[in-house]
Amino acid sequence: MPETRVLPVPEGLDGLRLDVALARMFGFSRTVAAELIDTGQVHVDGVPTARSARVHGGAELEVSLPDAAPPPEPEHVDGLTVLYDDADLVVVDKPIGVAAHPSPGWTGPTVVQGLAAMGYRLAESGAAERQGVVHRLDAGTTGVMVLAKNERAYSRLKRAFKDRTVDKRYSALVQGHPDPTRGTIDAPIGRHPTSDYKFAVVAGGRPSVTHYATVEAFRAATLLDVHLETGRTHQIRVHMAALRHPCVGDLTYGADPVLAQHLGLSRQWLHARELVFEHPGTGAQLRVESPVPADLQHALDVLAAES
Repeated sequence: MPETRVLPVPEGLDGLRLDVALARMFGFSRTVAAELIDTGQVHVDGVPTARSARVHGGAELEVSLPDAAPPPEPEHVDGLTVLYDDADLVVVDKPIGVAAHPSPGWTGPTVVQGLAAMGYRLAESGAAERQGVVHRLDAGTTGVMVLAKNERAYSRLKRAFKDRTVDKRYSALVQGHPDPTRGTIDAPIGRHPTSDYKFAVVAGGRPSVTHYATVEAFRAATLLDVHLETGRTHQIRVHMAALRHPCVGDLTYGADPVLAQHLGLSRQWLHARELVFEHPGTGAQLRVESPVPADLQHALDVLAAES
């Protein structure tokens, strides 16, 4: 039997969309929160309410919670490699087409399942399908990802990402030539107003800050070094698209499919190149890097040959 919980909306969530407030109060993903609302499992002051409705502090929220998800089954993941490993954490090089953890609607491989198949035990904090996960990369984005093995590491790493003390460096190949050649994009990001699976720069979105600098300019594209202050979903992809310089191959956010095909890309050219953070156990600074994968390097080689 599903558990029903009744509790007031905290004053600090006043004015948020119902799906956002629900996700924050219960630790759900936005997708799970939206599914509960759309199937009538959520009532505000006794009334079923749309996911986009704004909630008010003190309102009575009644939620029929879903049954706990079982831990994900171990599954071998091709290309998933370990870059660093100790008693507190494991850092992996996430390949293309692999999500961080299982989620509704995703049927492909995940990092969590891949590590389980390799014999790793992760921290038990968080939802069963997301245990040990302290940050995420899009399925189509490759690169460095850290996971916690114990509760102390999980708590400290989550806090480090929240406090923005983790240095997150990406390489991004974008269409055209950004002007200026280096800069900061400070623009709030929220759900796209008409497409649930996309995000956009929107008034009232969550504060989002991206720093970029040109590494190399080609005839049709520019390779950027990107430093994230915040870590919103699709942040680099959304911010670069807002500048009208989408990541090459990112068809979701307006990239040119002809250029992507010419460069042999089946996904956005975006790679999580480096993480630098304080080790949750020793306090020492830890830096982990990932080399550019073959498909992205091929695209660079084609551009270099034509420039």
